[in-house]
Amino acid sequence: MARLSEKSLLAVAAVVDVALHARGQPVAAKSLAERHGLPPRHLEPVLQALVHAGILKGVRGPRGGYELARERRRISVAEIVGIAEAAEEDPRRKVPPLVNKVISPAVAEAERSFETALGNVTIDKLCQNAEKSGLTEPAYGPDFNI
Repeated sequence: MARLSEKSLLAVAAVVDVALHARGQPVAAKSLAERHGLPPRHLEPVLQALVHAGILKGVRGPRGGYELARERRRISVAEIVGIAEAAEEDPRRKVPPLVNKVISPAVAEAERSFETALGNVTIDKLCQNAEKSGLTEPAYGPDFNI
């Protein structure tokens, strides 16, 4: 069974959290970290990678934080996972030939199927499920700021 890394799950959770809580004002990294029981410094690299990829928008200042950079229906879980996983790769790592020539291609094929399925899961769908589950107030108004 394909499994997402903890970093990928955290990245998806961060984007969903921002989508649910950034109504008219940015979500502070400190607040986001507190809701997930993490130290802010643990979350900051993931948030910065999401900003650089255009998923989130960073807002500076005393009331700064993070907002969605585009509509939540236009952000897929596959995109977020790709960003989080790319941040983990170390190009200097040596890979044995068996892994390189046999195992990696087989796993890559399975991952493509998994990525296709994740591409159909949007932040909007996850936010709707969170609202239906009573994990937050229903959202009204725009889900991102221009």
